Amino acid sequence: MSTDLSGTIAPTGTLRAVINLGNPILAQGTPDAPRGVTVDIAHDLAEWLDVPLQLACVMAARDSYATMLAGEVDLCFLANEPAREAGIAFTAPYVSIEGVYAVALDSPITRIEDVDRAGNRIGVRRGSAYDLFLQRSLTHAEIVLGEEPTDAFESGGLEVCAGIRQPMTEYAATAGLRVLEPPFMQINQAVGLPRSLDPAAIAAVAEHIEELKASGFVQSSLGASGVDATAAPPHNR
Repeated sequence: MSTDLSGTIAPTGTLRAVINLGNPILAQGTPDAPRGVTVDIAHDLAEWLDVPLQLACVMAARDSYATMLAGEVDLCFLANEPAREAGIAFTAPYVSIEGVYAVALDSPITRIEDVDRAGNRIGVRRGSAYDLFLQRSLTHAEIVLGEEPTDAFESGGLEVCAGIRQPMTEYAATAGLRVLEPPFMQINQAVGLPRSLDPAAIAAVAEHIEELKASGFVQSSLGASGVDATAAPPHNR
């Protein structure tokens, strides 16, 4: 790896990456001992750049975004939502996860098309990718934000709860809810770098992520962390 590229991507001499422990598909563990696919990718990128790695752990995507925009880290792992693209340049996705709705067993809402109707209130995690998506997509239903979608759903007696498929499916099973099919969105998780970075450096990172997908690294990491998710297909080069 050239020192010019390492110096561009990690100008402090250390690759600083923010890890969102609030998304169990991407990371698990504690701030002192994080693990998961994003942690593995961050370690691989640091090794590729031949620099030390420093991880900053947060509990929400909005905090990852804020940390990145503040210039406190060199890269992040976020869904490539349009609202985030002004300040962040994204690679192609390394994994796609699904956003789903859950409703009470006796709810008259039986299809995802039934959700966006006047009188329906949806519990959503503030600042999440699906929050941004639903804010721009829904026209009739009311979005109720909370630290966790389940907290907003329960405390407000809401009609719908929105979230990532894996934890939402577990919650639905214990809370006596049913998950609506199909998912309402695909959440494309990508590596993010400062928009102001040299485009050649962004392209180099993007190409390396493609190599990690093609080699099976991403899928192997997901499996090792016990996550039932599939690596995104290779991006057209």
